[in-house]
Amino acid sequence: MPAPRNRKHILVPGRPKAAPYKPYGKDIPEKKVPPPEGRTRHGEALTHALNVAVVEATQRRAEVDFDVHGAEPGLYVQFESQPGVPLQLSSLEDIRQGIELVAVTHAQTEEPEPRRIERATVFVPDGKVTHFLKRFEDYAKSAPKAKKERRHEDMLDPVATLRLATLRGLWTDATEVYPQDNEVIWWEVWLRRQDGSELARLMEFAVHQSLAVASRRLQFEDRIVTLVRASPARLSASIDVLNDVAEVRKAKEVATGIVDSSPVEQADWGRDLLGRTTPASARAPAVCILDTGVNRGHPLLSASLQAADCHAFDTEWGTHDHHGHGTEMAGLALFGDLTPHLASRQPVPLRHHLESVKILPPEGKNPPDLYGAITADAVNRVEIQAPERRRCFSMAISTTDGRDRGQPTSWSAAVDALAAGRMFDPSTQGLEYLDDGVDAARRLFVLCAGNVGELHVNHIENSDTDSIHDPGQAWNALTVGGFTEKAVINDPTWSHMSPVARPGELSPWSTTSLLFAEAWPIKPDVVFEAGNVMKSAKGEVDFPCPDLSLLSTYFRPAEQSFVLSWATSAATAQAARLSSFIAAEYPTLWPESVRALLVHSAEWTSQMRASLQGASGKRARARLVRRYGFGVPNSDRALRSANDALTLIAQASIRPFEEGKMREIQFFELPWPRAVLQGLGGARVRLRVTLSYFIEPNPGRRGWKHRHRYASHGLRFDVKGRTESMEEFRKRLNQKALEDGERRPSYGGDSDKWYLGEQSRNRGSLHSDILEGCSAADLAERGVIAVYPVSGWWKDQPRRDRSEQGARYALIVSIETPGVEADIWTPVAEEVGLPVDTEQ
Repeated sequence: MPAPRNRKHILVPGRPKAAPYKPYGKDIPEKKVPPPEGRTRHGEALTHALNVAVVEATQRRAEVDFDVHGAEPGLYVQFESQPGVPLQLSSLEDIRQGIELVAVTHAQTEEPEPRRIERATVFVPDGKVTHFLKRFEDYAKSAPKAKKERRHEDMLDPVATLRLATLRGLWTDATEVYPQDNEVIWWEVWLRRQDGSELARLMEFAVHQSLAVASRRLQFEDRIVTLVRASPARLSASIDVLNDVAEVRKAKEVATGIVDSSPVEQADWGRDLLGRTTPASARAPAVCILDTGVNRGHPLLSASLQAADCHAFDTEWGTHDHHGHGTEMAGLALFGDLTPHLASRQPVPLRHHLESVKILPPEGKNPPDLYGAITADAVNRVEIQAPERRRCFSMAISTTDGRDRGQPTSWSAAVDALAAGRMFDPSTQGLEYLDDGVDAARRLFVLCAGNVGELHVNHIENSDTDSIHDPGQAWNALTVGGFTEKAVINDPTWSHMSPVARPGELSPWSTTSLLFAEAWPIKPDVVFEAGNVMKSAKGEVDFPCPDLSLLSTYFRPAEQSFVLSWATSAATAQAARLSSFIAAEYPTLWPESVRALLVHSAEWTSQMRASLQGASGKRARARLVRRYGFGVPNSDRALRSANDALTLIAQASIRPFEEGKMREIQFFELPWPRAVLQGLGGARVRLRVTLSYFIEPNPGRRGWKHRHRYASHGLRFDVKGRTESMEEFRKRLNQKALEDGERRPSYGGDSDKWYLGEQSRNRGSLHSDILEGCSAADLAERGVIAVYPVSGWWKDQPRRDRSEQGARYALIVSIETPGVEADIWTPVAEEVGLPVDTEQ
């Protein structure tokens, strides 16, 4: 069981060591899947294993003393990869023949240095086994290949073995929550949609096995999800006689909304919550809402939003909320989704305040080219009012299209300039800086990704072809997309409809950056709950459904207290809330660090990972990130470490260039739990690194077409290899570390072990990656991280290069020891001088 997250993250003291720097030329080695020893023997072994699986399936089916009418006979075959090699998942299914890939899971080898194993469970109808036997036969041929002859090496080289699958082979939830053999739980059972009789067959099976089946279910294009109460022992027969099951998970509890209650009842709910709420201290940070204004007269907001902190771009507009969107955002930014707070009896201590700048007019629209100036003016107003206050700017408005496809605009460039601490003349074509930027205060902007132009039942494809909206492509901003866990309907009004998105999947509202050119930033950075929408049997989309929406504050509380909320604007407000939690917990962190820590805490849901099960490799993973960002942030991970989950935070400044050349590289020799990790030996551990910095956009230009001409500089990180000495690490990265005539060390790093790798993660000004398949003993020797520059307009324009003033960055490094009882936090805390006698 993981240790509780009750330890502070550790801020790394001291400065990194700098050295003169000169990069090597690019050298990207080609990675090939190692073939097994003897393809003939391997093909024969796979043939034998499949024949054995067929016999075992027949025997298991005979042991069940009943049949299910209409069930398609077949078997589930589980393919297992070679260690460290991904399967070619798309090659394992053939939908035309009814052969379907239904579940993908992962495991680790028990080697001293564990490697990742991929397992794919495939349903094969009776009579279709020959599909694989023929491929195994072709693969095993020893004669020279004829022209255009297929031997299926790409498909079968990665396969180590195959076997008849068990119920556990269909389990796609967390490994640690799989029940004991006779433990009775509620299961989410995902059925393959085939002929419309799937539920009838499940009910017939449940009668034979004396299982309870819930009355509610979700229906997707190719799946039906329902709840079944059973033990693994009782449910396991389903894969032998039912053959409709695609995957199984542990069922989740879902809260319901109260928006349909009367105004009087809503007011009572609000008063109860207000009585349990404690406002933040005077020195707490703030979320500044840039929107339609905020009604600070709402009882739940008034104590957190002072009149002096309400502003408007045009004073004639007034600071009140003329539309309702700003007050809705304020409620979410302060409380998050109100539903769990209203349903609870727990106290609610607030950790931040609110500010508001009205940037949208009561009537008509602002000219598009004016938004950069309006954003700059909004920043200026709140900073004059409260210059010492720490804050983030939450802007849940955007343009209505994604035609920029990642290219900077005047609005996104203005956000980047403001985030980097620069002030500029917004009347010029581009950006003409008005300050020298010395010791400028950096700013954190939290922006919405923007919503799709039209909702569609094929929502993933719809989102993938609708790009992030301006200014969401800003390099320095935290851009927020939407996902949803809301897919359970309790309101009978909607019983004739079903949710569009599966739980854990992208929200139907969210846009993506899959259409961006590779050079532009990965967006969104993260995703938060954005709600779901409904679809009818005819494919018509409708919303809002209270059970699939969030709840926030209504701008006319005399009429009603609460309002439903959804889409990427709701997700953005929640992200701003968590960023303020981080700022309150760690007052010395820079905006670059707050952004990094929020992203660093994010993880992809199992549904997100499964959505790309037909693809493999780092390019496919890069597409996953451009759809989902780095996943769903977790407040516990963002705010605290644990004894077995250590997070280190380093803040530093580097001088990238000098006279048009690279200037320096920096090495962090981190406080590292080396002895503890060595003691854990081959235990599997997890390393994650996130690097965050703010670039300056090139002033005086429009239509920036190349990243190096737009961004002032770029930074990269690398981690010392297990077998490298410090000297070898320096020489591998830095040509200037070599002696005259000395060659670069042959060790090429371990990019293949990182989840994304250098080519995919190095986009924009925020880079995060996870080192997989790493043993504790391996990680013990990796406590040094290098940060070094890459090109930018500062380098190309030496007269305007501001490298001498330093380019700030934040480096977040975390180690986790899942499944292993170990204290890696305490020795590091002792090394840096933190008290460890009491839990924090």
